[in-house]
Amino acid sequence: MQANLFRRLNLFVAAVLTSSGAPLWASDYSAEHPAVAPFVHEMQVEHGFPAAYVSGLLADAERKQAILDAISRPAERVRPWHEYRAIFITDKRIADGLEFMRTHADALARAEQQYGVEAEVITAIIGVETSYGGNKGSHRVIDALTTLGFDYPPRADFFRRQLKAFLVLTREQQMDPLTLTGSYAGAMGYPQFIPSSYQAFAVDFDGDDKVDIWNNPVDAIGSVANYFSEHDWRSGEAVAVPATVTGDDFASGVTLDRGLEARSSVGDLMALGWQPESELATNLEVMAYEFDAGDHVQHWIGLNNLYVITRYNRSVMYAMVVHQLSQLIKEAGVNE
Repeated sequence: MQANLFRRLNLFVAAVLTSSGAPLWASDYSAEHPAVAPFVHEMQVEHGFPAAYVSGLLADAERKQAILDAISRPAERVRPWHEYRAIFITDKRIADGLEFMRTHADALARAEQQYGVEAEVITAIIGVETSYGGNKGSHRVIDALTTLGFDYPPRADFFRRQLKAFLVLTREQQMDPLTLTGSYAGAMGYPQFIPSSYQAFAVDFDGDDKVDIWNNPVDAIGSVANYFSEHDWRSGEAVAVPATVTGDDFASGVTLDRGLEARSSVGDLMALGWQPESELATNLEVMAYEFDAGDHVQHWIGLNNLYVITRYNRSVMYAMVVHQLSQLIKEAGVNE
């Protein structure tokens, strides 16, 4: 790995030191790009990286128009719940989840014991994110993060921070930053962690002194469990409770339109016509929302654990898909 990096550095130095002053080859992120020099300086001052090393890596990165197109277009068409659910909850994904749990039973049991996160929840996250590792993304992470950090002004600061975190983690883990792949937004591995999440929550769960979420499902399992634990997952507690609604005022109780952090007490919801199908304390602060199920509307009351899932992906529909997939995988295991 180091030999390849030094070879690239030598090519970069040779290019910028030609007598004509012009590079010998075109680079999307050579020193001529206005964002490159400040970034190189920041990596040198903040993290002790040699300027030539960072410059060489950036010179090898490629600007990808497909990445800019993907992040610039409006969010995927807003689908009704029943269509969104059908994408992720299929017989195959349930069966593959059950097989993942069988294959990694020891690691999942250890994660559940150590972090207090149920095995089926860990499995469902990995299943929704990457189909249990089958689709981890094909973009080079360095291409994704440089493209978005240097040429996507709306979120450039965020992605430059992610690029910094990525270079630091590759140094710490002795990985070649030019070979790691992920999503168009730089999310990585089985659990699709962005670099800052990797730094904060990824763990070496198999004890081999590497934190490899790209190729090692055991590390991915431990890392997802650690993420949930650090975000206050409460083992054994419900995630969401279905509700019935009556009267003309129930719609004013829906909290989702006010953001994921919005809350109402169960008592206040009941006064508006909400009736949870399981007993809940009236002073409990909860989320309330409704879904288009096609031929009817579903009403749900979301509890702490549902909010924890939205910390992984800020979407209530995502959180419900993870929850329901986890329950279906668990049921499949019981019934086999």
